[in-house]
Amino acid sequence: MCLLPVDDYIALMTQAPTSARSTLRHHDREIVALALPAFGALVAEPLFVMVDSAVVGHLGTAQLAGLGVAAALLATAVNIFVFLAYATTGAVARRVGAGDLAGAVRQGMDGIWLALLLGAAVIAVALPTAPAIVDLFGASDTAAPYAITYLRISTLGIPAMLVVLAATGVLRGLQDTRTPLYVAIGGFGANAALNVTLVYAAGLGIAGSAWGTVIAQNAMAAVYLTVVIRGARRHGTSLRPDAAGIRACAHAGAPLLIRTLSLRAVMLIATAVAARLGDTDIAAHQIVLTLWSLLAFALDAIAIAGQAIIGRYLGAGDKEGARAACRRMVHWGIASGVALGLLVVASRPLFIPLFTTDAAVRDALLPALLVTALIQPVSGVVFVLDGVLMGAGDGPYLAWAMIVTLVAFAPVALLVPSFGGGLTALWCTMALMMSVRLATLWLRTRSGRWIVTGAVRG
Repeated sequence: MCLLPVDDYIALMTQAPTSARSTLRHHDREIVALALPAFGALVAEPLFVMVDSAVVGHLGTAQLAGLGVAAALLATAVNIFVFLAYATTGAVARRVGAGDLAGAVRQGMDGIWLALLLGAAVIAVALPTAPAIVDLFGASDTAAPYAITYLRISTLGIPAMLVVLAATGVLRGLQDTRTPLYVAIGGFGANAALNVTLVYAAGLGIAGSAWGTVIAQNAMAAVYLTVVIRGARRHGTSLRPDAAGIRACAHAGAPLLIRTLSLRAVMLIATAVAARLGDTDIAAHQIVLTLWSLLAFALDAIAIAGQAIIGRYLGAGDKEGARAACRRMVHWGIASGVALGLLVVASRPLFIPLFTTDAAVRDALLPALLVTALIQPVSGVVFVLDGVLMGAGDGPYLAWAMIVTLVAFAPVALLVPSFGGGLTALWCTMALMMSVRLATLWLRTRSGRWIVTGAVRG
């Protein structure tokens, strides 16, 4: 679990294939080698909250309700900064492609310093305002104290969480998705053990769960920092903060922040509309949304591979290699989407009873679920092209494309209750949203304007 084998790994991955067939096999090996570990790491992340919920749930309903509010707030505070991983991956991969490993690690250090600064800013805002934020989200009088306790303690782990995002981006850019998988598995195990020990054995209650998460996240950050620092020393890279480099990271990440906020707005609007449709529909919507998120992990793994591979090709000045890799990843996106869609349809009798026994919820759920299955091939291409453009550093276009998608989606979705549409109609608007994303991303990819070579995108 270190940067020592990365040089040899990169050399192996960048060996030129000798024929068209070997080129396809080469791209397939690259995609699988990066996507499979990335998928494992992505799946491990939500398990943190699941463990917390399982442990805290035995303390009582009020504690679990408080955790639900605090965890949602915490996830929002961290996920809006996911650009720390995305922007860093493409930027580091470019340096790798250009043969500048020292510059790649330096780029990564700038992202880590930015993560620490943002984490400190979040703590400064969240600690004093925690009661007001919890109240704003409508926590009950019995749940609010637990939500405030969990939120205040967990906020102390946000700098570590953001460092994990940035360092994950560094390693992905270095074509290493295995280390993040190992760290995620170790962090999950540590979090589970700490939760049980601190909540029950130490008698700390919900505060123990929060402290367990903070300790586990800091341990993960420490492992990542150890790995990156070893790489910096190996390549003679300074560990000191560089103001210009940090500003450049922030500038590159700003468009992706706008993209993420716009995507979050889409999901919030969809949930708000579902709530207006009634208890049955919002319950069914939550199940579909949970499944949607699980499917997204699988597709996002291919997108992460795209970020790393495309960035490396462009850094090496290989335009044709970037185009060929993009085409092959689109094929993977379509195939994965078709497979996931068929899996949803075939397995629905098995997993629907796991979520609900309410006949009305099941009736509302089934057609919406079929819509979700049908749009998986579209989603597969969307995720891939999103990753390709991120790897190319085309953040400004991604920001505008997501704003266009939000503008197209919002009025149609908000009209669903007015026209008597139910949950199926709402998820048809989600299909519309993905179709608009596909159109905007496909047009950009076809234009070739994303293909800008060099160690740094000009």
